[in-house]
Amino acid sequence: MKTIKEEAKEMLQRCEVVILTSINKEGYPRPVVLSKIKSEGISMVWVATGTDSLKTKDFAKNPKAGLCYYENGNSVSLTGDVEIVSDETTKKELWQDWFIAHFPEGPSDPTYTLLKFKANHATYWIDGKFVRREVKE
Repeated sequence: MKTIKEEAKEMLQRCEVVILTSINKEGYPRPVVLSKIKSEGISMVWVATGTDSLKTKDFAKNPKAGLCYYENGNSVSLTGDVEIVSDETTKKELWQDWFIAHFPEGPSDPTYTLLKFKANHATYWIDGKFVRREVKE
């Protein structure tokens, strides 16, 4: 029988979209829907965004974040921190062809950046079970 964490990990692998929340300059949460480009367990999720986007500016000032995803009545809500990643090697490694519509210069486009979310706590609602846990991977 799978643990709730294993179920959450498999669910995240299937999800193409996540909601990532930053804290804006007024101190309010600012959730945005983003395409997940990579995940490692449930503790690390990568998304692409614009270097000058509001969320990137928010995370530069305050790395605290929330991330959630949902599938068929089940959900996982995570809290943690976001790191802004702009090194060329990682940008090339995580580049996807459909990004070209947003970043016409390709992986070296100066407006292309990555956000790496690292979870520290999780709230699971899976198959009628509600569990809060510290995230350890």
